[in-house]
Amino acid sequence: MPELFACLDAAYSDSTASVACALFAAWDAAVPLRVETVRQGAAPDYQPGAFYKRELPLLLAILGQLERLPDIVIVDGYVWLAGARRPGLGAMLHRALDEQARVVGVAKTRFVGATACVPVIRGTSRNPLYVSSAGIDAAAAADGVRAMHGGHRIPTLLRLVDHAARAALA
Repeated sequence: MPELFACLDAAYSDSTASVACALFAAWDAAVPLRVETVRQGAAPDYQPGAFYKRELPLLLAILGQLERLPDIVIVDGYVWLAGARRPGLGAMLHRALDEQARVVGVAKTRFVGATACVPVIRGTSRNPLYVSSAGIDAAAAADGVRAMHGGHRIPTLLRLVDHAARAALA
């Protein structure tokens, strides 16, 4: 069975939360096989240092609706916040999935304690993306993110799920 990839992203308003998932067949895919969205009531309030409590239930909800678990799940954020000592959203997702999927985190901003990430420059941007991972070597994950479709800093399918999650709020 060929590998299945998924990009996930969530969006929030005061009264609603949504999540989008783009499924695709290769790191460099230009278009998804399909896009799914889930909309729920308001997400829990943001808790500093516990972002996963807000977003993890949404990610699990959409993954639970798929026919099969993707082999690689790419999330907007960090897998590890301080080496392997402080799990981020991606590590929490990896655990919640019983480590059955490899998880790659792609963060747009630098988190000072996140030393287990690989900076990735894409397109003509001077600002790196910060790639961390669970179940896959960080360097291999960074190579995959570098290979993702699109000539800009943010890969095409990550941008697509960001827009789809926001559109699902309406």
